[in-house]
This record gives sequence, C-alpha cells and structure tokens, in this order.
Amino acid sequence: VLVANADLLGIVTAATDPEPRPRLIDRCLVAAYDGGLTPLLIVTKTDLAAPDDLVRTYSALDVGALATRRDGEPDELLRALTGHRTVLVGASGVGKSTLVNALVPDAGRAVGHVNPVTGRGRHTSSSAIALPLEGSGWVIDTPGVRSFGLAHVDVARVMAAFPDLDTGTRNCPRGCDHLNESCQLDTWALAGHASRERLDSLRRLLAAREAGEAGDETS
Repeated sequence: VLVANADLLGIVTAATDPEPRPRLIDRCLVAAYDGGLTPLLIVTKTDLAAPDDLVRTYSALDVGALATRRDGEPDELLRALTGHRTVLVGASGVGKSTLVNALVPDAGRAVGHVNPVTGRGRHTSSSAIALPLEGSGWVIDTPGVRSFGLAHVDVARVMAAFPDLDTGTRNCPRGCDHLNESCQLDTWALAGHASRERLDSLRRLLAAREAGEAGDETS
C-alpha cells in the first residue's frame, strides 16, 4: 500500500535516462484499474527524447498522457491535477520529486541522478508525503519503486475497467484467466464487437498481473 484515498494515479516515466520500463507501467495500470483510480501517464525529460512511441503504446487503453520538460513550466500538468488527490508512482530517477518541486515550489523534495552504469536512479524519497496544490487538490510523492507486486489484484475488477470487452467474457469457461486458448474474447473481437488492439492491451496487463503474482522482478 502506497497511499489511501487518492483518485488519480500519476504513472511517471522518463522518455529516457532512465529508459522507460513498460512492464512497470503495465503493472501500475493494473493497480489503478483494480483500485478504481484514474491513470495518467506522465512522461518526463521529453527535452531529451520524444515520447511519441511510448504514448502510442498505451493509446488503445485510452490512458491520458502528458509530456513534461526539464526546462519548461508544468502548467498543463498542474491543470490536470487540480481538484484531484494524485499519487505519483514510478521508478527511481524518472523525476517524480522534480515534478513535485515544480508543482509545489516550496516543497523542497530532494532530487537525485541516474547511475550511468546501471541506468537506474538512486532513491532520494524515503517516504510518501502529501502536499497541497495551489487552488485545490493534493499531490503525493512516493519513493521510487524497483518492483511492483500485484498479488492482491482481482481479475474481475480489472475486467470491469474494460466494459467493451467484459461483455465478451460471458461465454468464457468458468475460471477463465483470458490468457488461454479457450478464452472466447478472440471470437468476440473477430466478430467486430471490440478492437483487436484493446484485447491485446488487456492481455498484456493481465500477463503483467500474472508475473506480479509470481513475484517476478519488474524490468
């Protein structure tokens, strides 16, 4: 458990330095859907690399995405977070604390650097802290994560976030995990009731959940 009573999950990833970790992003999305939070993909350091390919990866999931630059003001991000209780989660070194310092100028959160050998950031935040945004809303900075377990996640709650696909599970065999050959979602998609891209994205998230249950390290 990272935080309680949040309604928006800001999944922070750098466009580069460190490189994006799609499996970690996928697991964060699963946790957001399971917990009833709205996910928002926040891509930092876009002055170093374009975020287009990364954002395109999640377009079929209708996940909102915002890009930020180290040399820019976070006006668009602040507007998106205003009125919400937002928890920021992501790997060490992606710029969560830098974002918080930009959003809340007197926050004074310590920031670190990415190790040029390992390509990973050093933990600079050791605890979660909630800070009020100007106007309304809160932003919660959390320590950087290296892995993200999903053993607590209920498949049914994840499926509920995909109403266009959930209906297609009615003909699935009892206990179907929607990852095996007996799953009827393929027939549902082939009949034109849902897009193949949405189904592929859902299965990627369910596969991430399975890997999380097994305690697999996130890469």
